Amino acid sequence: MAIVVNLDVMLAKRKMKSNELAQLIGITEQNLSILKTGKAKAIRLTTLDAICAALDCQPGDLLEFRP
Repeated sequence: MAIVVNLDVMLAKRKMKSNELAQLIGITEQNLSILKTGKAKAIRLTTLDAICAALDCQPGDLLEFRP
């Protein structure tokens, strides 16, 4: 897939664990893991919004296009 999810990078920068983020934004750790590994086919804008708010970042910090 040409879209790369850099969620693990942002988590490391914010010194936050996946389970902590999952609780903050109200999704399961399993769904967050699917997103982190790039196996997700889509992401809801509300979820992206919640992640950005929790990590104090922009969507471009999390998503990257690699041809």
